[in-house]
Amino acid sequence: MYPSTTEPAIYAGREVTTLLHYFAILIDLMNSRFPELPLRNIQHPNMYITPVIFHMICFALLYNSLTAGDIQVDTTSNGVPTAPLWLRPYKLANLNARGIPPLLEGVRTPEQWLAKSEEIRAVWLDYLGGLPARPAPAVRVVSEKRLDDHIRRKIVYDTVYGDTVPALLLLPLDAGANSLKKPAVLALHPTNPDGKTSIATPDGHHNRMYALELVRRGYVVLAPDAMTSGERIFPGHSHFDSSPFEAQHPNWSTVGKNLTDHLQAMDVLCAQPEVDAERVGVIGHSFGAYNAYFLSSVDERVKAVVSSCGVCPFTRTQDLPHWGKRDYPYTHFPRISEDPARGVVPFEFNEIIALTAPRPQFYYAAQADRYFQNWREVGDVFEDVSKLYTFLGKPENFVSYIGVGEHDFPLEVRLMAYNFLDQILRR
Repeated sequence: MYPSTTEPAIYAGREVTTLLHYFAILIDLMNSRFPELPLRNIQHPNMYITPVIFHMICFALLYNSLTAGDIQVDTTSNGVPTAPLWLRPYKLANLNARGIPPLLEGVRTPEQWLAKSEEIRAVWLDYLGGLPARPAPAVRVVSEKRLDDHIRRKIVYDTVYGDTVPALLLLPLDAGANSLKKPAVLALHPTNPDGKTSIATPDGHHNRMYALELVRRGYVVLAPDAMTSGERIFPGHSHFDSSPFEAQHPNWSTVGKNLTDHLQAMDVLCAQPEVDAERVGVIGHSFGAYNAYFLSSVDERVKAVVSSCGVCPFTRTQDLPHWGKRDYPYTHFPRISEDPARGVVPFEFNEIIALTAPRPQFYYAAQADRYFQNWREVGDVFEDVSKLYTFLGKPENFVSYIGVGEHDFPLEVRLMAYNFLDQILRR
């Protein structure tokens, strides 16, 4: 059962309530004291305003405030929201002044949240540029090596538009030894020119080898190269240079392409004979971290999410160009570059994280993160999503931590994340 919130069904913001209050006083005063007298303009004594005209001016001012987006109101009909409190697109000035738009504002029932989440999802998919139909998971084994504690299998599989994805499939030594299927994790790498090998081999960064550590804990792990890294760097270009893709697909986005490839990776991973397709999670750090919860927002096969240092809300960010076109040659959402120039953004990241609710999620952020510096607003995101999980009756399914470290995935946090995955995927 889902608990209900105590918020009233019809809500008006403080500014709206104040304006209505003063307008009502003035109108009552006009009607009671001066029913027939026109109002004299003090600055221009020869100009007069009748009560009717005065009323019209008052309501015109209120309407202008509402439609300008400075004051945003939710009204309801039979308990169903007819308009969101925070009108989309969100004004950056409002976000910076008020904070993130609350997920539960205007929501009293699970049905209302479902309707709101579908609105968010529609905007999200629009900015992704869509997710095309995928080919059947055709997998080719390139090589296989038996190591002391696991099997490393290099594979290549097809994805959309004739593209292919190289990946490392890591298998516990006892995988397939009996009829018991294993839990599995899709491991997404951070911004690293080496791609998959940076997280799936001992040659990787000492705090980034989560694919390798998870196979040692008994998980089947798939670690693919993202477009622009590893074996998927465009010829003649540096790693994480997405310009060739943008030239070929001007109406798509790299995020949409990545999610399509990750969906294909889920097809491949879930089809492995050693894998229990009902116990599959996703993990990532930095670039891989937001790709992890982006994926879970569009794929319900993901039963658990681990995201380290991958949340950067628009609210009060010092790096607004991160998500659009910038000096760095990697562009996430080309269209988002146009929006901040108009002083707006199409969504906030608490909304994207919320699309996974109430499935389990684990988040870590760092106060000294030099890339995503607005950690207080990240904390606001975590708190707001946590309220949604409580509202949906699953408060235990959302776990978040903010540490004092840098943009990293330290051992103590990884161990907490692995224990979280164990509780969800190994029970």
